[in-house]
Amino acid sequence: MKRTVSILLALCLLLGLSACGSSNSSSSSEEKQTLTIQAAASLKNAMADVTEAYKEKDPNVELTFNYGGSGDLQKQIENATGAEFDFFISAAQKQMDALEQGGYLDNDTRENFVENKLVLIAPKDSDTVTDIQSLTSSNVETIALGEPSKVPAGQYAEEAFQNLGMLDEIKAKAVYAKDVTQALTYVANGEAQAGVVYKTDAISNDQVKIVAEFPADSYTPVVYPMAVLKQSEKKDAAKAFEEFLKSDDVSKIMEKYGFTPVNS
Repeated sequence: MKRTVSILLALCLLLGLSACGSSNSSSSSEEKQTLTIQAAASLKNAMADVTEAYKEKDPNVELTFNYGGSGDLQKQIENATGAEFDFFISAAQKQMDALEQGGYLDNDTRENFVENKLVLIAPKDSDTVTDIQSLTSSNVETIALGEPSKVPAGQYAEEAFQNLGMLDEIKAKAVYAKDVTQALTYVANGEAQAGVVYKTDAISNDQVKIVAEFPADSYTPVVYPMAVLKQSEKKDAAKAFEEFLKSDDVSKIMEKYGFTPVNS
């Protein structure tokens, strides 16, 4: 009888430990989260390094990025039927303004992240494009620009050319791209003789060269705002990621890729 009781007690103990193990495993699994981030295409290279750095800070959070033109990303957020997206980093204030006015941002989470510059590029071995004014030459027939209705880089470019009194001539030669990365590719592949992109894009590709920076007073400062999205079901994790983006470690990464960190 004593032996039977001992066996039963042992079995109960084993079952209890197994249940505890199962409970701990479940708890650990629940702590792992995936944040889905809408991010301007020009951030792609830098965000690869940011992702690696965040893995060390919080291995339980996986970052998934959806890159594209900020206008397209804005529309995706507006058309979402559930909690598809958690965080947004735009390449311009316009798209973030629209989302804020539409009630898509979590309250008090909008902040400025980094700044960029607008530059004129040409294929590395080209001597046709020598400065911004040379774009009006008959020797220049194709200029790659982001589609202004969707791509902030295209909006900034049109603004700059308008202020420089060149817009009509430039539009006649424009080859429009779905995002700034595609505009860069057109020039790198020789499909366009020149292009207007961000400085960070230009320095990431050794097939192009920077011909000139646009005058700072010819276009609105290129500031990238960021915010947690109201539709997110992981707001605490998204806010923690936003705090990380303001850290010195991330500032160093962004500077490496040509961005200038800003204080909101």
